[in-house]
Amino acid sequence: MSITIPASITGGAQTGFTSPTYTTTVDVAPDVNGKQNAVTALGGTQAGVRVHTPSDPFTITFVRPKVLKALPNANPVTGRYSNVPMNQYDWLFRKGVNYAANQAPMVSVARLSVGIPAGADSYDSPNVRALCSAIVGTFNGTSAGWGDTLVTGIM
Repeated sequence: MSITIPASITGGAQTGFTSPTYTTTVDVAPDVNGKQNAVTALGGTQAGVRVHTPSDPFTITFVRPKVLKALPNANPVTGRYSNVPMNQYDWLFRKGVNYAANQAPMVSVARLSVGIPAGADSYDSPNVRALCSAIVGTFNGTSAGWGDTLVTGIM
């Protein structure tokens, strides 16, 4: 099974929003190893929020490594691994934002990069999954506070 960006996303709680939802449609990712969706419709109460346009983007992109790395053989004498390669997976969220009246929107970018040591995918998959669960849970649990901090600068 591969990653799929949901066509319908239930947004996290945010100050001033009521039950935010986002409808996405498949888009072409800027990277050949990526998947991208664009937000095409909004639900709930989100006054002033805009959907995706070319000049005012609202996209979610996932990119996997171009070449997946495998765990090399251990040193035959010591049994140790001298260099464990990392497989880097990236999330990229883009949202056009206005910064002043009568100006074209600029793009705000949020990145999440996850490095998984080669071999952990098969040797310790439950803990790789726990990492994902903790990331999503943290995002869900801190959504409103995170938004408040980005708007007010107060932690």
